[in-house]
Amino acid sequence: MGFEALRLHPGDDLRGALEAAARTAFVVAGLGSLSAAQLRFAGEPGPAALAGPLEILTLSGSLTPDGAHLHASVADAAGRVYGGHVCAGCLVRTTAELLIAPLPPGALARAWDPATGHAELVVRRA
Repeated sequence: MGFEALRLHPGDDLRGALEAAARTAFVVAGLGSLSAAQLRFAGEPGPAALAGPLEILTLSGSLTPDGAHLHASVADAAGRVYGGHVCAGCLVRTTAELLIAPLPPGALARAWDPATGHAELVVRRA
């Protein structure tokens, strides 16, 4: 399987658009801009709201039919960089250009892990 390119449009929710496809894949790279972001910083219980305009510097993660696990770094207009877990509410400002590496259906899933207290990645080998 090869890579797939995907473009999101103004107003699209970054996480929502990726989860809506219910695909099994890795997000290899992403760039673009956001009008607003919701990022959960390390160890925090909920997301922090960041006002745009913001530039997406990096985006990567895993996609399963059970949900997405995405991390991003974004820069504000002053060049300050913030990074964390991508939550709903990251709204595309002008564009988001993504490179997706699809995997066979069923290759990845998410399951509750009592050791971490989160739904974690399960890799299924054929």
